This record gives sequence, structure tokens and C-alpha cells, in this order.
Amino acid sequence: MGFLSLQDAEPRARLQADIRVGLPGRMVGGAVIAALFMGSTLLTPLYDVYKDLYRLSAVGLGLLYAVYVLGNLAALLFLGRLSDQVGRRPVVLAGLGLAAVSAGLFLAARGPALLFAGRVVSGLAVGIGSGAATAWITESTPKARRAQAATTMTAFNFVGLTLGPVAGGVLIQYAPVPLRLPFLAYLALLALTAAAALAPRETAARGNGRLDLRPRLGVPKAARLAFLAPAAAGFTAMAVVGFYAALGPSVVRDALKLDNRAMASLVVAGMFVAAAAVIVLTRGLNAQSAMLAGLVLTPVGLGLLAAAQAYASAPLMLAGAGACGAASALGYRGGLASANALAPSDRRAELASSYFVCCFLGNALPIVGVTALSQALGAPTADRIFAAVLTAIAAAAIACNLAFGGKPSASDPGSG
Repeated sequence: MGFLSLQDAEPRARLQADIRVGLPGRMVGGAVIAALFMGSTLLTPLYDVYKDLYRLSAVGLGLLYAVYVLGNLAALLFLGRLSDQVGRRPVVLAGLGLAAVSAGLFLAARGPALLFAGRVVSGLAVGIGSGAATAWITESTPKARRAQAATTMTAFNFVGLTLGPVAGGVLIQYAPVPLRLPFLAYLALLALTAAAALAPRETAARGNGRLDLRPRLGVPKAARLAFLAPAAAGFTAMAVVGFYAALGPSVVRDALKLDNRAMASLVVAGMFVAAAAVIVLTRGLNAQSAMLAGLVLTPVGLGLLAAAQAYASAPLMLAGAGACGAASALGYRGGLASANALAPSDRRAELASSYFVCCFLGNALPIVGVTALSQALGAPTADRIFAAVLTAIAAAAIACNLAFGGKPSASDPGSG
């Protein structure tokens, strides 16, 4: 066993000190991300309850899920840089406050109108709060460890997505007042998270007092063909996430004849657990390999899901959930990193925003389509068409990547 020289010990001591100083910011930022994304899936076990209670059509149910993206897009386009101008803590607290407003709307709902409003506000809360929390985590992490921090942030995202259906399913199945208690418990969690957010040091310098809320989207001209594959990977990954979050419990119950909502929600949560585990276990995988692996796994996971429906097989359902979780995690992470590599540094934020728009559209549009097809053709047929369309998009993305991808673009002044 060797001995450290004084020169070696000093940088290591500084790194350890930086890690200790930034730990509260990283922990609170991760808790904020998990809490906000938990709110986005807390309704997962309740969608078919609302469908029966308020006589929503299949398309109406799909729209109830999809309007969440309106809040996401509003936050991305107009408020994405707000925390750079006013600080991380105020925007994090605003996001948690909006999440509380959303929970209050669900609590007060006696019809579809407040449910739709609650979903939009929930999307807005996640959009502004998670972005500020992500920046807070990054700035609280020593530069030498920031690549690892990005993996951790994405894992917190999927942890929150997991907690929503688990907590919601258990409370709906076993607790009294199932349409109220999940949101009361969530409000208590938000209050604790907001209190914790008061402790860490602020990491963003205040701006000059003027707010710039102009949208900034664009893909450099030289990068547009190469951007097709990451964009399609993000679209496909979020379409799979959206399918499980909106329709997963119904698919599980219909296919397996499982009336226990808690158990059905656990199968859906297994998809998010698999995604979080894959993100952590494959953090050394480069962006291109991760994206292609996600695209290849997409038809595998969806094929297993279709087979589980056809044969009423619980093992196939669980295997499909795991494969879909891995596909979503790898496709999303690899697509984002591949997109970031395409743009010059002064256009990276614009291109990343364009990537997120593709993800949001993937999270919403296919769900509306599959619920419309379900209303016309029945759920099993609609789900098979959904799987076939996403498989075709994944195959096209792989072809685009082989033809145009893998190379960062040169600096390009062309507008997006």
C-alpha cells in the first residue's frame, strides 16, 4: 500500500470538501425531482376509476393524460431559463407550490374539468421545478463528478415515476377515501420537500432584474439529418413511458384478470424500476450505443407486452415491463446525449429544447391515437397497432443513425 504525497492529498481533500459542501443541494434537488415526477404518475391507478365515475370515453381518457404535456411545453418554451435569472430556490419552491395546486385541484374535482386543469398544472410544475432542481444538483456537484451527477438525476426522475403508481395503487386499494387520500398524502410530502429546500445554499447568481421569457428552439442546419435519430429515440422512449403511465394498469387488469389495483400498479412500477436500474448500471455506456440499444429493445418490450395480452401471461407481462423500462431509459439518455453532441456550444440549449419537445410530443400524441383506436377497434388491436408503429419509428431511427449520425456537427450559424 503506497503513500499519498502532499501534492496528491491536497486536490483529493479539496474534492472531498466540495462534495460535503454540495451534498445538501444534491440531496434536496434529487428529492424535488422525485417528488415532482411522483405527482405526474400518482393518477396512474385512478384513470380508469375516473373513466367510469365521470363517464369519460377512451379518447377522453387519453386526452386527460395528454394535456399534462401542455404544461410541460409552456414551462420549456417560456420559463425554462427562469431559474438562471431569479435563482434556483425560488423556482424550485414555485414548482412545488404548483404541484400542491395541482393536488388541490384533484382533491376538489367533482367532474372532468378540474381533473384536466390539475393535469395541466402538474405538467407546468414538473417543467419548471425539475429544470431548476437539475441545475441545482449540477452546480452542487464538483466538476470532476458531474457526468455521474447527470446519471443520478435521471435515476431520481424514474424513482419519482415509480413512487406515484406504487403509493397511489396501495392507497386506492387498501385505504379509505381512495379519491382523496393519495393527494392528501402527496401534499404532506410536498410540504416536507419544500421545507428541506430552504436549507441548501443558493448556487445561481441573481440576474439584472429583467426577465427574458422568449422561446429558444432550433437545430443547426448542418445537424438536422443527424438529429433525426435522437429525436425519434426520445419520441419513442417517452411514448412507451406514456403508454405504461396512462394505460398500464388497465392493460394488466384486462389481460391478467387482476382486480387488485395495488398489484396492477406494481407491474407498471416495475417498468420504472427497471429504467432506473438500467440508467445506473449502464452509466459507462456511450451515447450512441445507449441510444441504439434503446431503439433495438423497443420492439422487444412491446412484442412481449402483446404476447402477454394474447396469452394472459404474467411472466411475459413482467418481462415486457422490464424490457420497455430498459428501452425507455437507454433511448432517452442516449438520445439526449447524442443530440447534445451535435450542436456547437452556443446552440446547445436550443437543440436540447428541441429534443425535449420531441419527447413531450411522444409522451402525448401516441396515447391519444391508441385510445382513439381502442374506442374504434378494441384495446388489444389498438395496442398491437401502437407496438407496430413504434417499432417502425425505431427501425427508421436506427437507419437514420447509420446513415447520418454519430458525428458532432461543426459550428453552424444557420437558424433552426
